[in-house]
Parts: sequence; structure tokens; C-alpha cells
Amino acid sequence: MRLPLPDWLIYSSVIGVILIASLSRGEKANVPAGEQPPVSENTTELLGPITPFDPTVVVESDNDARPQMGTAFSIADDGRWITARHVVEGCRQPALIIDKNRALAADVRLAAKTDVAMLLTDGGPPALPLAPEEPLYKGQRAFHPGYPQGKAGEVASRLIGRETLKVRGRNNYDEPVLAWAESGRTTGLDGTLSGLSGAPVIDRRGRVLGVTIAESPRRGRIYTTAPSSFVAAVGSHRGREADGLGQVVTTRNYGAVADQLRRDLRVAQVVCLAV
Repeated sequence: MRLPLPDWLIYSSVIGVILIASLSRGEKANVPAGEQPPVSENTTELLGPITPFDPTVVVESDNDARPQMGTAFSIADDGRWITARHVVEGCRQPALIIDKNRALAADVRLAAKTDVAMLLTDGGPPALPLAPEEPLYKGQRAFHPGYPQGKAGEVASRLIGRETLKVRGRNNYDEPVLAWAESGRTTGLDGTLSGLSGAPVIDRRGRVLGVTIAESPRRGRIYTTAPSSFVAAVGSHRGREADGLGQVVTTRNYGAVADQLRRDLRVAQVVCLAV
């Protein structure tokens, strides 16, 4: 004769199954990632156009804030680079770090009403390929190679949607941005991503979609320029577009790809020299 199972055992089993299933859905894309199975792309929902009803994020700009370290990337091999405006605004002499003992001084051109700046040097490395204007999809993956906390590092993310960045302080303006959910980062990189500002946002083909400009640590979000703002800021300065880096960037290799971009100085650290 089979005895009926007690209710507490049945309920415990059901709760255990639900808990295991929910935990298994979380994504970990830290590098080095090891031999993890590839994660499928969720690119079924097209990202809509900019609207007045997009969520807003307020950023306070401190008028007395000193220039800080950041990241820049090459857009033309004749010495044109892009970084975030707030990284170099107010800096008398920004420079790109070449190695431990050398830095390359740069002139600055600030974009209007968008957190983008152009750096000009006498020659430079090969440009990163720029993505053509094409539809974006919620859930699509991107990667941010640069210098968070002043050290070599990178972050992986997935596109959430559009928001409006309301900058208040030294300059008051509203800027449409893309919001990304962080899905992974360099192993051992904890805390803020300060220093990643100005880093390129590259897609799976290694093409630049925009510029990394802000983060919301509590929400686990990264904010980047909208494609329209990026294209307007780069304008006629953009180099020749290319198909990509020649390899697919994934959660398994984005650390290695970022390391190569930094070694080639296609992604470089920006500092403010004392003058």
C-alpha cells in the first residue's frame, strides 16, 4: 500500500524547481568566460524612434569638477579620435597614453549639446569601423572596451531601450541616449565604471555604434549616445566605413578583442596633463 506524500514535501519540491529555473536564467558574461555555451541573441523587437515619452535620467554636472581620466578611440588614421565631452571639457592639455612613459598631446573640439568630443593628434592608429545607420533591436548585445577605474577593462551589455539624459550644471541640455543592461565585465572589476566614459560601443562585428557616456550602478545600466547624436557629432570627420573587425565578438572572446584594440592603440586612455 502506497502512503500519500505529505503536503509540505510536495510544496517544497515545487518551490525548489521554480527557484532552480529562475536562477538558471540569469546571464553571466564575465571574462575570462571559459567554456560556456553561446547565448542566443534576443533581437525580435525593433527599437522604436525617439519620442517625448521616453524615460528620463537627470545628471548633475559639477561646475568645479576637475577633468578626469577616460577612454578614446580612433575614427581615422590621420589622428582623429572620439571621447566623451565631460572627460576633456575644462582640460587645458588632454593627452592620449601611449605607454608607461609617453603621452600624445591632443587638441580638442567639443560637440554641441551632446556628450561627445573630438581629439586631434599628429597621426594615429587605424580607425575602428563605424556602423552604418541601421535598425537596432532590444536585447542585442554590445561591448565597451576601455579603461574603467584607470585600468584596462571591458563590459558587455544588452540594449534595453531609449531614454533622455537631462544634464544640469555647467551646461544644461537634454540628450537622447540608449540604455543598456550590463551583462558582464572583466573578472575582478568591482564597483564604478568611471574611466570607461568615451569608450566605443561596438556590436558583434566590432563596428562602433556610439560612445559610452554614463552609468547607473544601482540600476546596472550603461548609457551611450544615440546613433543620430553620434553621427551628427562625427559628421564629415568619420573615416571610411568597413565591414567590421574581421571576427565575431562574443561573450567568450570580447576580453581578448578589447586587449588587442588597446595594444594597437585603437582604444586608448585619455588623461589631463598638468600645464
